[in-house]
Amino acid sequence: MAKNRTDTISGVLIINKHAGVTSHRIISACRKLFDTPRVGHTGTLDPMATGVLPVLLGRAAKASDYVMAHDKEYLCEMKLGITTDTEDITGEVLTSCDDIPAEDEVLRVAASFVGKISQIPPMYSAVKVGGRKLVDIAREGGEVERQPREVEIHSLDVKKISDDTYSMRVACSKGTYIRTLCSDIGKALGCGAAMSSLVRTRTGKFTLEDCITIEQLESMEFEDRLKLPRPVESLFMDLPEVNVVDFYAKLIRGGTELFQKKLKVDIPEGQLIRIRNRGEFIALGRGGIADGKAVIKPEKLFVIDPPKDN
Repeated sequence: MAKNRTDTISGVLIINKHAGVTSHRIISACRKLFDTPRVGHTGTLDPMATGVLPVLLGRAAKASDYVMAHDKEYLCEMKLGITTDTEDITGEVLTSCDDIPAEDEVLRVAASFVGKISQIPPMYSAVKVGGRKLVDIAREGGEVERQPREVEIHSLDVKKISDDTYSMRVACSKGTYIRTLCSDIGKALGCGAAMSSLVRTRTGKFTLEDCITIEQLESMEFEDRLKLPRPVESLFMDLPEVNVVDFYAKLIRGGTELFQKKLKVDIPEGQLIRIRNRGEFIALGRGGIADGKAVIKPEKLFVIDPPKDN
């Protein structure tokens, strides 16, 4: 069976990650299923977690940093009365407490975490310190000092399930650890807490309704799988677009800044934009200033070759 050349596969898959596997296993499966070595990483989910995991194939992998920067939404369960070394129930229990606060106190304390907060990355995470992943250090029994990071909790909807268990729907900025949020709420309550389940329900504008599972992909013929990836541009549809003629598209491909006056556009400094040529998305650009004049600076090229005339 003939398969596509690996340099022609380019697009976005929204995977519903299943429990019990690492995000790396999902990436490896997609690499095999689409016969391409280039598969982009978009931010991991813990093995116990499920839900939205965007996977970037081929040249779409260049968009990885932008996808990871998207806001996210999660549905989790928080179990009060325990703390663990991993901040979730898969870890070793460190402390336990039978004095569980009343519901109104739990809701009050949880609400205080809405807004910009400081989090210390958990030891069981992929964050690197001194060139090593914290999780690798933790598995060796070590612990190192971690610097706090500012994240933002946009909204937090908390509901009681039982005396010691609450569900939380969390909308948050990139880099937020839901395990750590649960742990910090438990610490503030004085009884401790650990995350007992986690589903990522949204990354950017992609939700569970947009997802496909690895099992579904495996049941399909190769040619049918190739019809599934969304265009790379689908990641950036909320950005302003600037259409350019072939001459300017060639300059963009060469990394040349374009004067906004020539293009008759007005893009604020720092604004990220989509650059299109002949109806096709070719690059990301950003508004800037050069020699006192407004320009568009090429930032990330997604289509290398110019279109061929018929």
